[in-house]
Order: sequence, then C-alpha cells, then structure tokens
Amino acid sequence: MNRHERLISELARHGLDAVAVVAGGTMRYLTGLDLHGGMRIMVAVFPASGEPAFVLPALEEPRARAIIPLPMRYYPWTDAEGPTAALAACARDLGLAGARLGIEYTSMRVFELRGIEAAAPSVEITDATPVFAALRMAKSADELASMRAAVQIVEGSLRAAIAQVRVGMTEIELGEIWDAAMRAAGSAPSFSTIIASGPNAANPHHTNSSRQLQQGDLVIMDGGAIYEGYASDITRTIALGEIVPELRSIYELTLAANKAGRAAVHPGVAPEQIDRAARGVISAGGYGPRFLHRTGHGLGIEIHEPPYIIEGNREPLTIGTTFTIEPGIYLDGLGGVRIEDDIVVTEQGGESLTTFERELIVI
Repeated sequence: MNRHERLISELARHGLDAVAVVAGGTMRYLTGLDLHGGMRIMVAVFPASGEPAFVLPALEEPRARAIIPLPMRYYPWTDAEGPTAALAACARDLGLAGARLGIEYTSMRVFELRGIEAAAPSVEITDATPVFAALRMAKSADELASMRAAVQIVEGSLRAAIAQVRVGMTEIELGEIWDAAMRAAGSAPSFSTIIASGPNAANPHHTNSSRQLQQGDLVIMDGGAIYEGYASDITRTIALGEIVPELRSIYELTLAANKAGRAAVHPGVAPEQIDRAARGVISAGGYGPRFLHRTGHGLGIEIHEPPYIIEGNREPLTIGTTFTIEPGIYLDGLGGVRIEDDIVVTEQGGESLTTFERELIVI
C-alpha cells in the first residue's frame, strides 16, 4: 500500500475520524512537501474517507500543487485575510465539528491547535503519535537505500576530518572541517555537528567552542548527513595521544555496551531490552549514574523520531525499523565517551548501517 492508504488503515485501527499534520517530518512523509512552520498556519487534514485537505498560505499553494502527488482540496489564505475563514471552510467540508481528530502533540503549536478548535467546535483532540510512528518506523527498501547513502557520506567525511585532527585546532575548526567534507560529498549536516574535547566531552550535547584540542584529550565527534531527505547519525570518540587510565577504562566499557546493545537486536525485541543490555554493561562497570541519556532514538526523515530505546518502551520492533544505539559515559571535569551506530532490524537480527571502526583511534 502507498503511504496514504496505510494512513487510512491506521486511522480505522485507532478509531480516528481524521488527523491534522503541520510542517515537519510527518508532513514531508505524507506529502513530499518540506515546509518550515514560520508564523503562518499550514495544516493538512487527512480524513478517514474522502480527499485530504490543505489549509495554507496562498503564497505556498503553487509549490504544494507542484509537489504533492495526492488529490488534495486546497484552502489558501492571504496575509490580509488571515486563516480563520479558510480553516472554517475546511472544517465544515470535512465535518470536523465533534469529530475525533488526531494530532502530533510534539509538533503542533498552540496557535495552530487553537485555530482548529475555533473552526471545529466540540472537536475531540487526541495524540496521534502512535499512528504516525506505525507508518514511519519501518522503512521501505527505497528509504533504507537513502539512509545507507547518508551513512556512506557521513563515514567518509568523518574519516577525512579525523585525518586532519591536530593538537591546537579548536572544536569549531574541526566541526567546520567535517561539515565541509559532507557538503563536498553532495550532502549537508543532518544536525549541528558536535565536537566535544577534554572536559567538554562530559557534556553529551556540548556546543562547539573555541577550546583548543590538547594532548591527552578524548574528543567526542557526533555528526550526521542527509541524503534524499533521510538522515544518518554517528558518534566516535578519538584520543589525542596517551589518555589517563580511567578514560581508557570508560572507553572500553562504552565499547562493550555498544556491542551488547547491537547484539540484543532482533525482530520483536522491545526497546527496553536493548536499553537494558547496553546500560547493564555500564552499570556493572560502576558507571551507571554517568550514562546520562537513553540508549538510542529512531532515525529516518528526522534525526530524532520513534522508537526511543529506553526503559518502559515495550512496543516490539518490526523488521525495517531504524534507530541508533549510542551508550555513553560522562565524567565531570575529566571527559566522556560516546559510541553511536545506526541500526536496522532484519530477519537475521540487527544490521549496523554504520561500520566505521569502533576501537579507539589514537592520533
């Protein structure tokens, strides 16, 4: 089935009359249209039966008609008019008043939600995140091909960046080298590249700084590339010369945790089981409290999407589901380690799309 047909099937399964989608990954998945939210209301509504509808600024209508392959009813509005009348017409034509309408709680903004509620009195709003997750988690062969290409780009550019690492260069400089290598390969970063050196590596989401790389540093390098709208995401940690014994110890623990997490993947496994496999290694090594984040996250059109590899997530993973495994240990004032791979569930278990060497690279 195509994506729209699969969506209709999911609406029936979840008892929804329609879903409303705003700019972002799910909009792109269902329509092919890559929009940025801005301050103008853009809402696509997919009913359980009949043609979808799109309330959007008039200036976006030509682009939408040129890109969206589905039959679609359009409700354009101008800045002078505002969106109120267009929303009301859409809600009336689709019978949204009193309907059970699904939205993405993590994507829809308050002014978009209030506009829908005003246009459709008594509408029942519910979280449709599970609906969209069911569509997007398991990737098609074409989607996987794009992700594999994104992985090739990010790994090739990572290798090129590591080859240029020198004591004295700044985190910002190294990040720019990696980003430039991705762009030279015809891609772009899928998120803001992270270079965290020395004590800065104790911060999982460090912002690149003017700190100069020094002998004895561990350097976390976390980046991703985009290819045909699909993302890759990899982290490797390298050493500049000899490192203190505790840093070597936490590197080996993190490496073992990464291996255990990857080994736990098979069709039907619950994400919490993968989290336990990776986290258990680090906890047994005495650093459980210093593993500060979830073991992984879904990956595809967006850099973070379901499923989340975390305790409490018991939804079985199906063949084709893609996500990261990225255990880490972070020690304040000393440094940190993260080793991240992109995984797809296969009939045989878990395939690592990323194959860049995981043993410690010493510069």
